[in-house]
Formats: sequence, C-alpha cells, structure tokens
Amino acid sequence: PGDADTQARGSALASHLALLGAVDEVSASTRRLSRELPRLRASHQGIARAGNGIFVRYVDHGERQLRWMDAELAAATRLATAASQVEDPDMQLALLRLAGPRLEAAMLGALLVAVWFDFLLLTDDALSRRLYSVEWLYVDMDRFQTLLEPALTALSSLEPARVEATAEDMPALVGHLTREFEALRETVRKGAETLQKILVLKEAAEALTLVSALKFTLPALRAAAPATLGMGFVVGSHGVMMGTRLVVSAEWVEMMQRLVRAGVLSLPAVSAAVRIQAGQVMMAHGELPRGVREALGEGPEVRGMRVTDRAGAGMAEPPRHHVMPQEFREWFEKRGFIGEMDIDQFCVKLEQAHHQAIHGGGNWKLGRTWPDEWNQMIMSVLRQAESKAGRMLTPNAILKLIAREMKRYKIPMNFVPGRR
Repeated sequence: PGDADTQARGSALASHLALLGAVDEVSASTRRLSRELPRLRASHQGIARAGNGIFVRYVDHGERQLRWMDAELAAATRLATAASQVEDPDMQLALLRLAGPRLEAAMLGALLVAVWFDFLLLTDDALSRRLYSVEWLYVDMDRFQTLLEPALTALSSLEPARVEATAEDMPALVGHLTREFEALRETVRKGAETLQKILVLKEAAEALTLVSALKFTLPALRAAAPATLGMGFVVGSHGVMMGTRLVVSAEWVEMMQRLVRAGVLSLPAVSAAVRIQAGQVMMAHGELPRGVREALGEGPEVRGMRVTDRAGAGMAEPPRHHVMPQEFREWFEKRGFIGEMDIDQFCVKLEQAHHQAIHGGGNWKLGRTWPDEWNQMIMSVLRQAESKAGRMLTPNAILKLIAREMKRYKIPMNFVPGRR
C-alpha cells in the first residue's frame, strides 16, 4: 500500500467507476425519453392526429437520435468492460479514454433531445387543445429541427474537432432555443386565453334562442389549461429554460472531476453540460465559467486550462501512429479487434521526429530492415507469444504486450482515433 503501482491501479479503478456512473446517468435519461416519445405517437389526439399525422415525423426524429446515443453508450460500456480485464493501469486508462468521446457525444446529445422533447410536448398540447394554427406550428417545428440538426449530426460523427466545436456552441444554441420556446409558449398561452373568451361567448350565445345557430359554427372544445412543459427542462423567470437539476450533486461533481483529470472527458464537454444544466446559457470567453471551475476544483492546474483548438495552441497536426500495424489489420481482426476495438482506434499522436525514430528514420522502406522498427518488433513479439501459448492471443493478452513495448519506446498511452 502506498507505492506507485497501487496508486496507479486505484486511480484507474476510480476512473473506471466514474465512467460507469456517468454512462448509467446518461442511459437513465435516454431510457426515460425512449419511454415517453412513443406515447406521443400512440395518443389519439395532438401530434398523432393533427394534420393527418404530419407531426409524427418529429417524434421519429427524436427516436432516431436516441438510437445512436444508445449504441454509443453500449460501446462505451463494452470498452469499460475491456478496460477492467486489462492488468496494466495505464492501458486501462487508455481504453477508458477511448470510451470518453462516445460518452461525451451521448451526454450532450441527450441534453438536446430533452430540449426537443419539450418542444414536442408543447406542440402536442397546443394541437390537442387547438390553441395554435397547425400550419404555423408545422413551420415552427421544422425551423427548430433545422437548428438542432447540425449539432446532433456533429455529435453522432464522433469526430473530436466537431464534437468539441459543438460543445462550445451548445450553451448559445440552448439559449436561443430557450427564447424560441418561450415565444411559442407565450403564443400558445394567448391562444388559450382567446379560446377561453370564445367559450364564454359560445355559452352566452347558446342562451339566446334567436342566435342558437351559432353553436354549430363554434368549435366544441374543452376548457383550456396552462400548457404543460416537458420532463427535461422547466421555464423559469424571464423565459430562461433551466435544467431540472439546478444544483448538481456532490457525487456528480466528483465524477466529472475524476473523468476530466483522467482525460476521459474533455473540458469543453463538461463546461457545456454544467452551464446548460445550471441554466447559464451565456457564452464564456477566455476564462472558464465559474460553475466549471467549481466543479473541477480551484487548483492552479485547473485555472490554467483554457478552451482552445489546435490553431489556438499554435501547433500543427502531429502524425498519428498506429500501435497495431495497419498492414496486419486482418491478423488483429481475427483476434477480436473489431468494432469499437478496431485497430484504427489505437493511434497515438507523436512528434514527427519521434514517429520517424520508432520507424527507423524518414525512409520507411529502409527502416523496415531494422529489427527494432516498431512494426517489425511488435509483430515479432506478438507472434512469439502466440507460438509459446500454442493458441491465438486474446485482445487482453495483446494489449498487455503492447503496453509493455509502448513504455519501452516511451510512447504515450493516450489513444486517439486514426484513419485507414
């Protein structure tokens, strides 16, 4: 107890549990939305009935988004399971970092679908009570979907640059949708007041025998009630849409703090989630939002963090090194490296000089003649181990050997997606 190896294993275990907790939390939100959305289609009024069902496509849109989120959460869970089976703590953290982008995309996407669900509930209520023009409501919903579509498409792509850019823009997007929601809600409220006046007029007209025919020209509607809002957000004073969890729990703070410090979640994603869930929809410039600093701790290493891109850091894109050689892709696929464990997921950004050094210099053909060239060396190590075992190596055994050689070659164990 107290040695470096024990501390590394403890840190990896804590990060693993934090990732599983975050996945469970986002999964609970997506499951709740998955239960509620079909009810809008199954009802016999509102969205399911108005305009011959032309609004059902908006329910389908929400369900399509939830499907890719559920798939990414399942992939993140499988990566977490794979991490738990690896002995090396650094490799465990590396696998957890592979799951991080999937969790980020699902977490941010679930927030946007929760906003979309609120619009659907308000639309269903307005259509059920006939408080708003069907044509205008259809145009409004199409416009709202157009606003959300680019962000959801970027998140589903899992491309780090697009996801990070979307995370930075999400508070402003949710702020704009907040104002749109409040404007629509106010219009529906005025419609309810107008309907109430019409109903009073209808009752007075029915009392007059001379104008009793009026009852055939007025809609026979039930009394209007205040428009109900969705499960994801509530509208506060001054039209500010605020998250149902206005004050995050200490457990959530600790979980986010652990995942950011382990490099599993990025700072922009946590920043967006905190600001949106706390109703702080103003964009932050330069210094991180106070809520994020409080969530991550007030240490100097946190205060030194800034949301920036590669250009802002003054760096060019470094080469991405496949730790599992691409020319042996089929060999690795036969041993279980497919799907979220595809060898393209196991790339490392290296300095140009470092990348050339492990491959035997700038001339890769000449470098392949060097027995310690990375591709030649790693395949030799893996084949020798497989020959000694007398069977195909498992993914865990392969990762254990790769982790050992990465440390020997001083290659950072921080994987990023690569390209074929």
